[in-house]
Parts: sequence; C-alpha cells; structure tokens
Amino acid sequence: MPFPPPEEVIPHRPPFLLLTEVTSLTPGVSALGYWDLTGEEDFFSGHFPGRPTLPGVLQCESIAQLGAYALLSDEKFSGRLALFGGIDKVRFRRQVIPGDRLDLSVTLDRVSTRAGKGSGSATVNGERACECELFFAFS
Repeated sequence: MPFPPPEEVIPHRPPFLLLTEVTSLTPGVSALGYWDLTGEEDFFSGHFPGRPTLPGVLQCESIAQLGAYALLSDEKFSGRLALFGGIDKVRFRRQVIPGDRLDLSVTLDRVSTRAGKGSGSATVNGERACECELFFAFS
C-alpha cells in the first residue's frame, strides 16, 4: 500500500525536503523510508569539492523528517509543527556520497501533547551510516 508523498504530510519543501518516500508506517509509532541522493543537491558542490560527502547534520535531519511523517500521520498530531529540541548519541559510521540511497528508520519512543523523543538510523546498502536520538517540541 503506497503512503502519501512527504509533501502531503510534513511541512518541508524543496530544497529542504530530505525524504523521498515512506515505505512502512505505524502512525505515531514508527516508519521506514528513504532519501535518494541524485548528486544534483547544491551542498555537494561545496562539501567537499572533488570528494562530495553528505553532511552528517543532514542525515540527522532526514531521520527527523521521517519521524515527523510518522508523528503527523497520527490524527492526534495532524497539522502540528514539531521542531527539534535536541539530538543525542549521534554517530556517523560511513561516508554517504552522490547517488547513494539513504534508507531511513525511526521509532518514536515517548510522545506527549507538548514534546517527544525518538531514535533513528540511516543505512546505505545495509551499512549503518548514522544513528541518533531525537527530541522535539510542538510549536
């Protein structure tokens, strides 16, 4: 069963939409998805010339966008705006380059009407690229 495109669920838009598709969803609990990196993204030209590398902070952001998708898919939170409150236990394990598909996974561990916490990871070809814990607050 296909899920709505990210633009129909989360408020992010290009050039800052870092989620291509959601492939699995338990609303308000967890999600799987991915971000296809075409190599045409502007940040690759400056990070780093001659050796383009996806910035780690954007890996965390793509995981957070998937988390927002899972959260806002729950009708209790639909239409709300979840903002970063913090990131903990971040680890980057491998380089991510143009042409890679960043497979994303997120689980929302605690959610209240004001804030929440989740954890997620990103992989490329089954190799862990990033893992982190995310904290968010509703605006």
